[in-house]
This record gives sequence, structure tokens and C-alpha cells, in this order.
Amino acid sequence: MARKYELKRRAIRQDATRQKIVSAAVDLHCSIGPTRTSILAIAERAGVERPTVYRHFPTLETLYDACAERFWSDNPPPDPEAWTAIADPEERLRHGLGELYVFFERLAPALWNIMRDVEDAPDLRRFCADHAGHWVRMREILAAPFEVPPERQAQRDAAIAHAVDFFAWRASRRQGTASPEIVDLMIGMVRGGCG
Repeated sequence: MARKYELKRRAIRQDATRQKIVSAAVDLHCSIGPTRTSILAIAERAGVERPTVYRHFPTLETLYDACAERFWSDNPPPDPEAWTAIADPEERLRHGLGELYVFFERLAPALWNIMRDVEDAPDLRRFCADHAGHWVRMREILAAPFEVPPERQAQRDAAIAHAVDFFAWRASRRQGTASPEIVDLMIGMVRGGCG
């Protein structure tokens, strides 16, 4: 019985160490970006030795997977399925972009550091790969009520893809445009793409 108890305590300690490492890595990824985050920095922030990090995460891929899972579970993007209840195209777009831009605003520094590195380092694209389908679904739901002839669908889809793009939102914010005004600008762009 004592051996089972000791094994259980050891497993609990190992899991706690693993969680500290993931928390430290996510904090660093959010504050400086994944490519600027060293294993040594993660170990120091987690209060462990560098070999301990490697023991729990033998490859960067396993570390990135754990970090992505933690980041997205702690920071889920808006659920676009709720938007389907809004029939009017522009009203749906306004509501959806409003929710999305609140999400962007809340996580802007972290998203910038992560997405910048993901954009520049193909091996980091896994960080967002599991959520790519969510963003595709978001675009589909926003596009659906905008009925356009087949020859205009590519323009509509490109305009909506731009409207939900973090970098496009960030560029407008850096110019001093408030999120509600960005929503208006994006609605005008999508309307033009559908017209």
C-alpha cells in the first residue's frame, strides 16, 4: 500500500512540475514570443533545472503542443455558432466582429508576440493549427448571409478574411482607430466586396 501511495504522490509532483513548466512557457511566449523564449528562461521562470524541462518535453514540438492547448483553453476565441441566430448580414457581421475585436483587444500583446512568430517560423504554425478550423468556420458563418453571385464570392470571402484577421485589426488600432470604428470600416469593405 505504501508503494502505491508513493507512486501517486510522485505522479502528482511530476504533473505539478509539468504544469509549472507549461505556465512559464506560455507566460514567456505571450510576453516575448515563442522564438525569443529559451529553454533556460522557461526553466528559470518555472523554478526548475533545464534538464527537467527536457525530461517533460523532449522536443520543442511537444512543448509547443502543451502551450497551445493551455493558451487556447484559457483564452477561447468567440463562438461563431451563436452568430447564426442573426439573419441580417451586416448585423451578424457587426456582432461577430464586435466580439472578435473584444477578444483581440484583451489579448493584443500576447497575440502579437505569438502570431508574429508563427507567421515568421513555419515550424510554429502547429501552435495555431488546431484552431484553424475555428477561424474557417467563423469566416463561413459571417459570409453566409451575404448572398452574392458566384463571380463576387471570392471578393466577399477575401473581404471577410481581412475583417477577421488579427494583423489587419492591429494595423488599424496602431493608427489610433477604435475597435467600433474598425467594425464600421470592415463592414463597408465587405459591403463593397459584395456589391
